[in-house]
Amino acid sequence: MTSPLLSSFEVGDGTPVLAIHGWELNGQFEAFDLEPILSTIPGFRRIYVDLPGHGSTPAGQIQNLDDILSRLVEFIDARLGSEKFLLVGSSCGGALARAVALRYSGQVEGLLLRVPAVVMDSEMRDIDAFEPLVRNEALLASMLEEEKALLGDIIIQTPAYLEALRASYPTLLAAIDQSDKERLALIRNDKQRYRLSDDLDRKFHAPTLIVTGRQDTSVGYRDALAILHLYPRATHVVLDRSTHGLPVDSAERGLFAALVKDWLFRVKEWQESGRGGQ
Repeated sequence: MTSPLLSSFEVGDGTPVLAIHGWELNGQFEAFDLEPILSTIPGFRRIYVDLPGHGSTPAGQIQNLDDILSRLVEFIDARLGSEKFLLVGSSCGGALARAVALRYSGQVEGLLLRVPAVVMDSEMRDIDAFEPLVRNEALLASMLEEEKALLGDIIIQTPAYLEALRASYPTLLAAIDQSDKERLALIRNDKQRYRLSDDLDRKFHAPTLIVTGRQDTSVGYRDALAILHLYPRATHVVLDRSTHGLPVDSAERGLFAALVKDWLFRVKEWQESGRGGQ
């Protein structure tokens, strides 16, 4: 479905769940990870958006991250109106989701942040250097140089993990290829543009799930620990053997699915207790 505001597609019926993807990605990539979980649980209408300059949504006149947030807010007002809904945000989409949750605190009944970007200035992020946890030099030597360049650092160097990583890359690369790299680079490479003006240092009270990777070398995990006090109903999990691309293999996917299902249980309990939309 295409809106005058943002391109998007929907799956299922019931309570809206708005999914906000990361930088240079799209709604299809979010669905790749979320649909195997949410499609098994009835009662949720999943809305996957393409932010401006991403997927099928033209960049238009966006000049900064605030402009992207404004377009997202316009989309929410047009598509959801006064409906109550849940929010999922990944990476940069996590920062946007935090802003949306506060702007719509009377409507948002649950927030899921996956590897959220908390500190937008990359130079100020508290991250660790990459180091593989499971080494397999023979496996790496068997790979083509082109594939090594494509897949980048591989934290778990086993055949099963490598196959799982390969399975996600067609969707990832398709999303990146669709993005407006020139316009997005203008924003991403300027600290004054790649930031949000919204005050995010305020409490959000609905059930929240924050999932970070212990080995995430993009946004890290410690910056997300610093915001835990802002989410009184948050489960915050730091997954070992997990990177910015979590979940990758079946072990991670099983853990992530269990956490998402627990989050949805807590959301339902919150709604039934009459505190939804508090």
